[in-house]
Amino acid sequence: MHAKINSIPYIIIDKNLRNHEDYLLQVLKNRNISLICLAGYMKIISKQFIKKFGKKIINIHPSLLPKFKGLNTFSRILKNKEKKTGCTVHYVNEKLDGGHIIAKKSFYINADDNEETLKYKTQKLEYLVFPEAIINIFRNC
Repeated sequence: MHAKINSIPYIIIDKNLRNHEDYLLQVLKNRNISLICLAGYMKIISKQFIKKFGKKIINIHPSLLPKFKGLNTFSRILKNKEKKTGCTVHYVNEKLDGGHIIAKKSFYINADDNEETLKYKTQKLEYLVFPEAIINIFRNC
């Protein structure tokens, strides 16, 4: 684990526990956390959590929002015969993948692309755009 190897403080919270959001809010408050970065979280955060955190929560999504919100993104992109796709970093609000867009990166889809190749290409872009978005958020504070 990257955090452990590099002595970065971390905690592991089972997001399936009933009161995990309350526990997480307490941990975030105790550690004075000002930004939550979601990647692959795959669970809708409650409206109460969003309101109580009251700071910034961002997410990275594997499509060019507002297209293809939610799950099964790559299969829907292929089914829709899109010519271009990519990823989007956005603020989390009460609407699924509906928050203000911070940054996007895109690429053209090849005729031989499939769900696996789209996932691979998208993840390569995510590794670039997510840190850039985070830096820009703090730069603009």
